[in-house]
Amino acid sequence: MVRIRGQIGAWPVDLTVELDAQDWAQLAQHVTLEVPAAPVATAAPVANDALWQTTLALLREAGQLDGPHLLGQLAGLAGGEAAGKRLLVRLRHCAQVRVEAGADAPIYHWVD
Repeated sequence: MVRIRGQIGAWPVDLTVELDAQDWAQLAQHVTLEVPAAPVATAAPVANDALWQTTLALLREAGQLDGPHLLGQLAGLAGGEAAGKRLLVRLRHCAQVRVEAGADAPIYHWVD
C-alpha cells in the first residue's frame, strides 16, 4: 500500500493505492534507482525550525487560543491539517505552553 499526501494548488490530496506483489514487480521493471554519491543537504531542519519559532510566536502574541482556532492557524502556516496537528502535539510537550481542558476544546496558554 502506498499513501500519497500533499496539495495540488489549494486542494488537499490524501490518496491510498493498494498494490499486490505482481503490481510491485511490474512497477519495479520501469523504475531505475540512482544513488547519489554524497548525501544531499536539505533546508528542511531550518524550515522546520522557522515554522516552530513562528508557532511559538503565534501563541505567545495571542496569550491563549482554543484548540480548533489554533489548529486552523497552524494548518495554514504548515500547509495542511496533518502538519498543523503535529505542531499541536509538539506544543503540548513544550515547557512554555500549558494546556487546559475547556468546555468544548482544549485551551493552549502561553506561560512566561
